[in-house]
Amino acid sequence: MADPASQLIVPVILSGGAGTRLWPLSRAARPKQMLALTGAETMLRLTARRVADPARYAPPIVVAPAEQAEAVEAEVSGLGMLILEPVARNTAPAIALAALNAAANDVLLVLPSDHLIGDVERFGTAVQRGLPLARADWIVTFGMAPDRAETGYGYIKRGAALAEGVFAAERFVEKPDAATARSFIEQGGYDWNGGIFLMRADALIQGLERHAPAILAAARAAVEGQAREGLRIRPEAAAFGRSPAQSIDHALMEKAERVAVVPAAVRWSDIGSWAALHEASDKDAQGNVVEGIAMAVDASNCLIRSEGPLVAAIGVEDLVVVATPDAVLVVPRQQSQRVREAVERLKAEGKSQWT
Repeated sequence: MADPASQLIVPVILSGGAGTRLWPLSRAARPKQMLALTGAETMLRLTARRVADPARYAPPIVVAPAEQAEAVEAEVSGLGMLILEPVARNTAPAIALAALNAAANDVLLVLPSDHLIGDVERFGTAVQRGLPLARADWIVTFGMAPDRAETGYGYIKRGAALAEGVFAAERFVEKPDAATARSFIEQGGYDWNGGIFLMRADALIQGLERHAPAILAAARAAVEGQAREGLRIRPEAAAFGRSPAQSIDHALMEKAERVAVVPAAVRWSDIGSWAALHEASDKDAQGNVVEGIAMAVDASNCLIRSEGPLVAAIGVEDLVVVATPDAVLVVPRQQSQRVREAVERLKAEGKSQWT
């Protein structure tokens, strides 16, 4: 039997979701993870590169919608397995599919495909710090160091120390209001919930069996009836469709007994809005982020991006202006979360060609 210490971590990259908060650039047919938002490479490719060290990581498992199959294969080199979800059911069922297709003693590192990590080396150190507990059947999550009282993220409160740099997760907190977020920063001991987890496949399965049995039952039936063609795995659609749609936080993390948190100052962002992308991007002397066929004249603290036509922003401040060949978005930067309202209205009016 192989020495557990020599076993490679199996990355599980979750590549679902449409990322409508970055409309009009992100669409159902071209979701956020397939966009190059912070450089020349897509978010998915950057995520895969983050776990590409063959001395530490096995070839990744990617869980994605069936319509993304070719795009995923083009972006992820050294792919180990591509599980194609027949229908979206949120993160808990998706992770269950990966765990049931892995070996029971595999340690899985579950990663969203569309997050930014600025300090990859420090992230790797955090993963290694949590690995002994994951091998000992703890579910390990990573607390992203907060640098502001953010209301758009969930939080994790640290409990008792378990090892150097590792703590029991005392509780998970939903996205707070502004006053609560400020109190978390003032108190200390709270980290942002980045949605990254490290755990043995069998620990995850056992946790779902106890706390979310309907999700596990549907995933098991889907895996039992799945078809495989090369690296592509297609779970049985009707069985998977019967799964409740639930996040891994609600299904398991908030209920499990042995959950640990590793605080990680890795310059993380979920790039969950145009304001978040502005925050994470390099800026000019006036605080502008200008990409593509665009210019800023006497403008400040704006994000201006165009795939065509030419966009010129003159004498404005704190705006997001994003143009694609068929749509233009203009919104105050601090209201950029409201982009989803435009997407919802387009859908309600039957104008899906723009979504």
